[in-house]
Amino acid sequence: MTIENTNQLGLGLLRQPHTVVFGPGQRAQLPHLVAQYGARALIVTDARMGQTAEFAEVIRSLEGAGLEVRVYAEVAPELPRENVRTAAEAFHDAGIEVVVGIGGGSCLDMAKVTALVLARGGDIRDYYGENQVAGPVLPIVTVPTTAGTGAEVSCIGVVFDAERGVKVGVASNWLEPVATVIDPDFTLSAPPGLTAATAADALSHLVESFTDLAKNPDPDEIREHLYVGKNLLTDIYCRHGLELLNRSIEGIVADPLDRAARADTMLAAFCGGMALNTAGTAAAHALQSPIGGLTHTPHGFGVGALLPYVMRFNLPARLAVFAELGRLLGVADPAAPELEQARAGIRRIDALLAALGVPADLTELGVAESDLPHIAQQAMLSTRLLANNPRAVTEADALALLRRAFRGDRSFPEAL
Repeated sequence: MTIENTNQLGLGLLRQPHTVVFGPGQRAQLPHLVAQYGARALIVTDARMGQTAEFAEVIRSLEGAGLEVRVYAEVAPELPRENVRTAAEAFHDAGIEVVVGIGGGSCLDMAKVTALVLARGGDIRDYYGENQVAGPVLPIVTVPTTAGTGAEVSCIGVVFDAERGVKVGVASNWLEPVATVIDPDFTLSAPPGLTAATAADALSHLVESFTDLAKNPDPDEIREHLYVGKNLLTDIYCRHGLELLNRSIEGIVADPLDRAARADTMLAAFCGGMALNTAGTAAAHALQSPIGGLTHTPHGFGVGALLPYVMRFNLPARLAVFAELGRLLGVADPAAPELEQARAGIRRIDALLAALGVPADLTELGVAESDLPHIAQQAMLSTRLLANNPRAVTEADALALLRRAFRGDRSFPEAL
């Protein structure tokens, strides 16, 4: 049995935007926030959002506040590096003073990396990795229109580099947004598939951050690394976010126009972003990255499909935390043995994923059994994510876990 580690330092650590505005209709505050950081704004979004009445309304409000607005509405899913290059070339002489991302995770990541390249020059490849940004970037304001990624509050931008065939993170405190406006009304028009995939992503962020390794970092480690482990403050956000999703997921599936459920889901996604910004994601995300590259399936469905198997793998190292999860979700009897409570918590997460229509195994994602060794090998390259997992993952462990996920084997480990 793996020994369960704890936050021995009693550490609480968060990284967060200067201003967070949440609530239905709160997009009305966007012009006032943006104007604090500059008079010439670049708005980045995708083609779908760029053609909506809501987007046109936002642009009118910004221009009505006296702002000079430029728009880049060509952000593609998974944020190709080429998007960043195109925008940087188009706007490098435009005198942009603030960058606003409106949309899903790729649009918000686009705002971060575009603000970086416009401010500091070069190619986004110059900044791949952790803490490769030497100083300030243009102010970044985020406006999420989906409830899942948490990118509105994180200091990481993820780019797909087609030449290398991988998604690469640009991670730096300098990419922390100065403000975010979270208006759940934006999500009312989201297609069912997008709603489900992003909610699954939010659920995976909260579960992974809550069950992460408690690293007990020293001051140098906190200065040098973004992901420094689960701690007292990230746990607060995880607990609240999980409680919100426990009551909202089935609600948004039953009625996509349920405004209360939409608001709860979007607040939960924010909580997930606040937690992962310090605790980080772990094995489910490391394993999904090569799967996404192979199958081109939605990220949220990929991590959601993997999460049941990762939870079971991690159970020996996180028995007490999964037991707390069971109590938190209202499915565990506090008087029952800890293992029984933990299994109840994991099964409830399974049920929430099923309610969203998340694939139950890897075959539903289009993974072939012959792909599994390659996926395991590639996942091991995500060292920054695997370092957050509460149980060490070898390539052999990854392959065994993937084989269980391929078969749909959700049996629990016998030795605890």
